[in-house]
Amino acid sequence: MTKDKKGNCPSPIMESGCWRVEALVSVDERGQVVLPKELREKAGIKAGDKLAVASWNCGDKIYCLFVLKAEDLAGMVKSMLGPVMSEITK
Repeated sequence: MTKDKKGNCPSPIMESGCWRVEALVSVDERGQVVLPKELREKAGIKAGDKLAVASWNCGDKIYCLFVLKAEDLAGMVKSMLGPVMSEITK
């Protein structure tokens, strides 16, 4: 992400109308976070699922963390790279 002419980073919350706060959670002394049951159910997250944590950065600061199922991330990457790889291998 790049800064605007005033040196400010764009806000991911302001750039997209689909963002909303789903829950407020705490980080314990071991750095662990518990996702509320309702949120896990809504997202289809079950015990043993692998989650990917991605970030929205500006400069050296992280402004937003995204959590998504690793299998969903893999599917997105495959769908983006599949057409590129098809073109390369022609």
